Amino acid sequence: MKTRIKKIRLKRKFFWRRLILISLIIGSSILTYTLLSKRNQQEVFGQAQYPIQMPPNTLSYEALNKTSHSQTEAPVNSISFNAPSNFAGTVVYDVKLPKKEKYVALTFDDGPWPNTTDQILKILRQNHIKATFFMIGENVKAHPVQAKNVLADGHVIGNHTWHHWYMHMNPQLAASEIESTANIIYKTTGAKTTLFRPPGGILNNGLADYAKNQNHSVILWSADSEDYRIPSVATLIKRVMKVAPGGIVLMHDGGGNRSHTVTALPQIINKLRKQGYKFVTVPELLELQNKQQPSATAKN
Repeated sequence: MKTRIKKIRLKRKFFWRRLILISLIIGSSILTYTLLSKRNQQEVFGQAQYPIQMPPNTLSYEALNKTSHSQTEAPVNSISFNAPSNFAGTVVYDVKLPKKEKYVALTFDDGPWPNTTDQILKILRQNHIKATFFMIGENVKAHPVQAKNVLADGHVIGNHTWHHWYMHMNPQLAASEIESTANIIYKTTGAKTTLFRPPGGILNNGLADYAKNQNHSVILWSADSEDYRIPSVATLIKRVMKVAPGGIVLMHDGGGNRSHTVTALPQIINKLRKQGYKFVTVPELLELQNKQQPSATAKN
C-alpha cells in the first residue's frame, strides 16, 4: 500500500514538473515572437534619422486613406503659397545671389507643436521676420490653434507629410502622405501650398517623385542647424552662421525638445543682422533669384 501511494506521489510530482516545463517553453516562445515582431516592424518602417515624438490622436492608415482624398469645404479666407513657376517640379537647396544681396530664409520643420511653435512665433514677431513652416499633417490635426497662429502671423506654410516616415513608398502611399497633409492644412488654416519638404531630405523613397510629378517645389536647405540632435546653443548657432547669401536655414519648432532652438534663435537673428542679412520667406527668396537671372541651385 505504501509503495502504491509513493508511486502515485511520484507520478503527480512528475506531472507538475512537466506542466511547469511546458509553461516555460510556451512563455519563452511567446516572448521571442513578440520581440521578433517588434524588430521586424522597425525594419519595415525604418529607423528615423532623428526620433519624432508624435503627439496623441494619430490616425490609423485605414482612416488616413479614407480622408486623404476627401473633399473639404473651402474656408472663407483662403491663401496659396507657391514658388515661382520656373521652380515647379524642381529640388531647391538655395539660390545664388551676389554677395552684396544678403538674403536668407529661415525654415522650421515638424510642427505645429505645443509651446515651442508659439515661442518661436513670438521671437519672429518681435524681430519683424517672416519665415516658412513645413508642417506634419498629424500635428496640424492635433494642434490646430498653433497652425492657425503661424498663418495669422503672416508666415508661409509648407507640406512635410502626414507621418514623417522615411521608408520607401509606392505612389499610392506617397500620395496619401502628401495629399492628406495638404487637406488638413487647407481645412485648418485655409492655406494651399505647393511647397514640399521630404522628411530627412530623402529624395529617393517615392515622396519627392510624387511631389515633383504634381509640380510641387521640393525645398531642401543649405545650412542645417542639426537642432534635432539637441546640441549646445553655441554649436547650434555656429552651424547656422555658415549660411551664405541666398541660403535656406533648417531648424525645428516641433518633433521633440526644441528649447535650445528657442534660446538660440534671437542670437542667430542678431548675428545675421550684424552681418547685413535680411530675412525672407522661401517664395520671396526664389523670386529674388528670378530677378538676378543666374540659375538657382535646383535639380529636376
